[in-house]
Amino acid sequence: MWRGRSDGGAGPGGRGGSGSSGAGSPTGGARRAPAPRRRSWRLVGGLRARLVSAYVVVALISAVTATALAYREARTAVLQRTQNAAVDDLRERVAAVAADFDVPPDQRSLSRFAAKVSDGVGVGDRIVVARYEDLVAVSDSLADTEERITPELRAAVHTKGGTRFQRVMWRGEPYLVVGMPVNYADGDRRASGLEVFAISDLRAERDDTAALLDSVRDGIVPVVVLAAVLALLAAGTVLRPVRKLGRATRELAAGDLGSRVVVTGHDELADLARTFNETADALQASDAELREQEAKARRFVADVSHELRTPLAAMTMVATVLEEDADQLPPDAARAARTVGAETARLAGLVEDLMEISRFDAKAARLNAAETDLADTVRASLALRGWTDRVETRLQEGVRAVVDRRRIDVIVANLVGNALRHGAPPVTVTLATAPAADGSGAPWVTLAVSDHGPGLPPGARERVFDRFYKADEARTRGTGDDSGQGSGLGTAIALENARLHGGTIEVADRAGTVNAMKARKARNPSDRAGGSGAVSGPGAAGGSGCGGAVFTLRLPLRRTGEGTE
Repeated sequence: MWRGRSDGGAGPGGRGGSGSSGAGSPTGGARRAPAPRRRSWRLVGGLRARLVSAYVVVALISAVTATALAYREARTAVLQRTQNAAVDDLRERVAAVAADFDVPPDQRSLSRFAAKVSDGVGVGDRIVVARYEDLVAVSDSLADTEERITPELRAAVHTKGGTRFQRVMWRGEPYLVVGMPVNYADGDRRASGLEVFAISDLRAERDDTAALLDSVRDGIVPVVVLAAVLALLAAGTVLRPVRKLGRATRELAAGDLGSRVVVTGHDELADLARTFNETADALQASDAELREQEAKARRFVADVSHELRTPLAAMTMVATVLEEDADQLPPDAARAARTVGAETARLAGLVEDLMEISRFDAKAARLNAAETDLADTVRASLALRGWTDRVETRLQEGVRAVVDRRRIDVIVANLVGNALRHGAPPVTVTLATAPAADGSGAPWVTLAVSDHGPGLPPGARERVFDRFYKADEARTRGTGDDSGQGSGLGTAIALENARLHGGTIEVADRAGTVNAMKARKARNPSDRAGGSGAVSGPGAAGGSGCGGAVFTLRLPLRRTGEGTE
C-alpha cells in the first residue's frame, strides 16, 4: 500500500507570496500621504483648528494602520486556510489512489493516476501533475504547467521530502502550487520516485481579500468625519472656558477690575480660572488701596495748603514790613530780612500752586470764560511782570476768543517765565491762528514761546509736564516771582489750564521733532497724576543744543455763543 508523507514544512517558495502580501503597502501609503497636507493647511487657524487637525490626523493614521493590519491578517487567514485545505486534500487523495498504483509506471498509467488524483482533490479548477523520473502526466493536457511549477519547488520536493507549497504569479494571476513525494509504505519509508503537484487558482481568495480591503478602506471616510465632529465638540468643550477667560482678561485690561470667570470643574482650566480670579481680586484690592491713598494724599495736600494760608498771610505782612525797613537795619539784618521776604513769597506761591493743583485733581476747577482779545491779554501779562522789554512779541491783532483771561495769564506767565529763567535771549512770543489738524476747518489759536538756549535734554521732553520735575536736579533754585516759577508746578498748571480750555501744550526743539502732550477733554482723576517740571536752560547738562525750546499753546478758537468745554 502506498501512502503520502507530509512534515507540514513550508517550502522555499514561501517567498513567492511576497508580491501579494505587500499589496497593502501602496494602499496604506496612499492614504497617509494627504494627512500632512491637511494638517499643514488647518494649522493656519487658531487653537480650534489645531485641535481638530490633531484629532483628524490621529484618526486618519489610526484608520489607515487598522486597515493595513486588518488586510494583512485577513489575507494571511484566507491564504492559510486555502493552503491547509489544498495540502490536506492532496495528501488524502494521493494516499487513496497510490494504493493501487504500480511502480515503475508507464505514460498511460501515470496519466490515469494524475486524472484520478485530480478528480478527488477539492473543488474548483485544480490541475494535478504527476512526475516519475522523465515521465510527466498532467490531468489537463491543455494546461501549461512548466512555468507554474518552479525549479525551486521541484528541488525542494525531490531533495527534502515532505509536502511543500509555493504561491506564484503566472500571467498576472495568483496560484498556489503544492508538491509532495510518494513513499513506499514499508518500514524504511523509502522514496518511490513518484512526485505529485497540485496547482490551485487563488483568484477567488484574491478577490475576497480585495473586497475586504475596499470595505475597510471605505470606512476610513466616516471614521475621519466622525473624528472631526468629535474634535469640534471636544474643542468647544476645551475652548469655551479659554474664550471666557480671554474675554475676562480683555475686560480687565480695559479697566473693568470687577471682571471674573465662573469656575466649573476641577481640571487644569478650572485651576487657571481660579488663579485668574485670585489675581483679579488682588489687583482690584491694590487698585482700591492705591486710589484711597491717592485720595488721602490729595486731601492732605489741600488741607495743608488751606491751613498754611492764614499763617502765611501773617508771615507775608511781617516780611513786607521788614523789607520796607531793611534800609534802616544793619547790613546782615537787612540781608536776612530780604531773604525772609523772598522765601516767604516763594512759600506763598507754592501753597497757591498746590491749592490750584488740588482743584484740578478734584475736578473743581471751572472756567470764567468771556470773549477776550488774546493779543491784549498777552501784552498785559508781560507788562504786569515787567517783561515787556525782555520779550520780543509777534502778535496777530484782532484774534478774539472765549477764554478765561486769568488762566491764559497764568499760562503765559509760566511759559515765558520758564524761557527767561532757563533759556537764553531773545525770548519770542508768537500769537497766530491755524486750521485744525484734522481738517475739520475749525480754526485754532497758537501761542508759541521760544528761546535760544541749549534746548531740552532728550529725556526731559517726556517729563517736562510732570509735577515737581526739574531737568537739572542739582541746579540752585532761583528767587521765585509772583507767577509761581521755581516751584516745579508751573508747566503742570499751564497744561491743566490748557486742557480746561479743550486745548494742549506741545514742546519741541526749535529744529527738532514735536513731542505733543495732548490733553483729553474728559479725563479720569488718576490721569491727572502727571504734571509739571522745569524746562531746559543753561543749567540743564546734556542739553540737545538744538537752538532752544519751543512751547506751543493750542486752543480752539471759540467766539461768543459757541460755548466752551
